[in-house]
Order: sequence, then structure tokens, then C-alpha cells
Amino acid sequence: MTSAWRMVVGAFGLVALAIGFLSVVFLTAPAAPGPDFARSKNSAKGLYALSIAPEAGEPRQGELHAWVVTVKTRQGAPVEGAAISVGGGMPEHAHGLPTSPEATAYLGDGRYRIEGVKFSMPGWWQLKLGVSAPAGADEATFNLVL
Repeated sequence: MTSAWRMVVGAFGLVALAIGFLSVVFLTAPAAPGPDFARSKNSAKGLYALSIAPEAGEPRQGELHAWVVTVKTRQGAPVEGAAISVGGGMPEHAHGLPTSPEATAYLGDGRYRIEGVKFSMPGWWQLKLGVSAPAGADEATFNLVL
């Protein structure tokens, strides 16, 4: 066997060893956590427990729909008279919602109707809710996939 042939075989051996090593590293590495798709969560500062639900079935792309946001204290009491602000968008596309949703009605028991929500394309969306009530101002972000 010539020395050039040995070098070629050795190079292939090193490449195979490197590929094997990298395969083990990438296949055993923990997966990056994805977004939290919970529809109930505590607000960022922990002042409120919020939950969201579509008012009439799951939302469909391109249609206006309403959501019901339930706001409770940490102890579980309904929050009445809160000011709710709504924002959001598609974090992977860096654009906001195509509409300007707003809280339109208090439904009782800490529940508020949010109208004017529209998801214009399939993918990962966020609804960002701001709550201002006697306990203070706080916010929560809900992740949705359409």
C-alpha cells in the first residue's frame, strides 16, 4: 500500500469518526423548548390568573372571531372592572395582528369578551393581554398555532 493510499484511507477514517461523533452529539442533545401553548397561566408579575378561550369554536384563518378572557386574582376571586388591552402578532414573522382587537364587554365572573381578533395566515401567533385593575397592571402572552 502506497503512502498516498494510506493518507486517503486515514482521511476517510477521520471523516467517518467526526461524523459519528457529531451524530451522537446532535442526536442526544436536548431539544430546545418550544412555546407554551397553555390557555391558562399566571400573569408576568403573578398578580392575576388568566385564561383564554375562543367564544365560538376554534378560530379559522382569515375570519374575525371573539375570545373570552377570564381574569382572577391569585386567590381565585373574579376581577371586575379591569381594563384589558390586546396586542400580539407572529413572532417568527415579526409582524403584529392584522386587526385591532379590543375588550368590548364584561360578561360577569371575571370574564371579558375580546372582539376583532383575526389570524391572517397559518402558523404561530401570540395574543398579548394587558390587565389593569385595583391589584395593579400586569400582562400575559398566550401562544396559539393556527
